[in-house]
Amino acid sequence: MSKYDKLKWDKKYRDFDISLKPISLVIEYAKKAGGKRALDIACGMGRHSRYLAGEGFLVDALDISYVALKTLENEKNIFLKEVDFDTYELECDSYDLIVCTYFLQRSLFPQIVDALKNGGVLLMQTYTSDSSSESSPINKKFLLKSHELKNFFEKSCDILFYEERFSTNPKKERSMIASLAARKKGSS
Repeated sequence: MSKYDKLKWDKKYRDFDISLKPISLVIEYAKKAGGKRALDIACGMGRHSRYLAGEGFLVDALDISYVALKTLENEKNIFLKEVDFDTYELECDSYDLIVCTYFLQRSLFPQIVDALKNGGVLLMQTYTSDSSSESSPINKKFLLKSHELKNFFEKSCDILFYEERFSTNPKKERSMIASLAARKKGSS
């Protein structure tokens, strides 16, 4: 990511009211993780980090935006790190649970697999390309192809849940999203 990206996200988090309610995928599947060390990739203002910390996880919350991370200062069991995902490398074999929602950087996919402990759980949800979507990123590089998540992660993980469906935002705009819950193969 560039300095421009950092400034863009800092401005977004300064000016935009973002929901702090965790998505249902995280609520339903986080409890399937065998341990308590979690990673929240591109955590934003920390809706999932807060939820996971409240459930007893020790959460590494990573984001490029200092403004977003500042909202998580002094939260118990949340450890903040301002990172650029173009250059940052995830710690291998470190996490029982990894959450990544509404952020897509395909170059991280292999790192995510490596960062999960054997038996660790991955939860991902983001936009998928669909011509009838009314609200999703314009740049196609930030849109998944149909079944892309499943096709990549099923090689190294057992798929617990996979779905592509329309979701409606607070403005009543529809977007196609993909949701994945997967467990890294191997014993935990």
